[in-house]
Amino acid sequence: MTIFQRLVVALIAVFTTIVIGWSSPATAALPPGNAIKDPYAILRTALPIEQKELREIQYKLEETTELLRGSRWQAINKASSRSLFLLTSRKDQILQSMSNDNKKEAEKIMSTLKISLENLDELASEKDKVSFINERRTSLKKIGQLEALLVGKDFTYQIPEEFKNLPRLLGRATVEINTSKGLMTAIVDGYNAPLTAGAFIDLTLKGFYDGLPFAKAEDFYILQTGDPEGPEAGYIDPETNKERNVPLEIRAPGIKETIYNETFEEMGLYTETPVLPFATFGTLGWAHSSKALDDGSSQFFFFLYEAELNPAGRNLIDGRNAAFGYVVEGSEILNNLNINDQIISIKVLDGADRLQTHA
Repeated sequence: MTIFQRLVVALIAVFTTIVIGWSSPATAALPPGNAIKDPYAILRTALPIEQKELREIQYKLEETTELLRGSRWQAINKASSRSLFLLTSRKDQILQSMSNDNKKEAEKIMSTLKISLENLDELASEKDKVSFINERRTSLKKIGQLEALLVGKDFTYQIPEEFKNLPRLLGRATVEINTSKGLMTAIVDGYNAPLTAGAFIDLTLKGFYDGLPFAKAEDFYILQTGDPEGPEAGYIDPETNKERNVPLEIRAPGIKETIYNETFEEMGLYTETPVLPFATFGTLGWAHSSKALDDGSSQFFFFLYEAELNPAGRNLIDGRNAAFGYVVEGSEILNNLNINDQIISIKVLDGADRLQTHA
């Protein structure tokens, strides 16, 4: 090999080392997505409760999602056994956390949950992946029911007096969204977004969204509707003959009061993940203009989640728009919808009684 050839080889080796040294940190620096992407899991975690035994069972079962991907059956079996042990050994503590009105119902749910966890433990031993996933879904649903019983009927975060004339949803509601491409079911969360969820349920009960087209569609980003026919951009209150506006409303973990009309960026919470994050395909978000945070009226959008492009807490929506619910069934319909489609109707299946028209 000539001196020139040796020099070329050496330069290539140095160049390769430099490129690898530069490219690796760039890849490693990409922000990770939110660990919780399942809408039911997000809704369970967002419940305003503090019951460590139930929470531990919930988290143990949810952690098996990652374990299943690696077929780590020994760890899965350990998690399912631990969940069953917690339920049986901490039953009294869980029941003591319930109000007297809910203890009887809680006992019934715990009895069926015990059977489900026993089945889960057996399926983990048999390494039956499909059956395990189905049974785990049943167990987590029952855990969610127990956790919901812990939230008092009179629960609500403090809503500022200036918004006293706005409707509010004190709890959760389930809605059926019928589109020109099929049906979806969504859960709307009034625990963490009472004014936003309240406005949506109020307009739904009025039939406001029925027949409205999708006015904005951006692939892998959002699908928006709620713009009424005519020059108005939102809902006109017949009592005032003015557009009804809903403030930007977001809750952040660790902060007692709900944040109104301020973005996370303005609060210095640059990479914080909201209690209701835009972390899953079909997150419901409330739209406002680029000029103001408090001019959202009736338009809402479905967030078309793309994990790598929009990691929770690091995207352009978390902390700038209010999430108020999640599509829990039929989200695949969103892949087929565009501006040529429309909302046929939205119906409230459960929770209409939790709507208050004003303070």
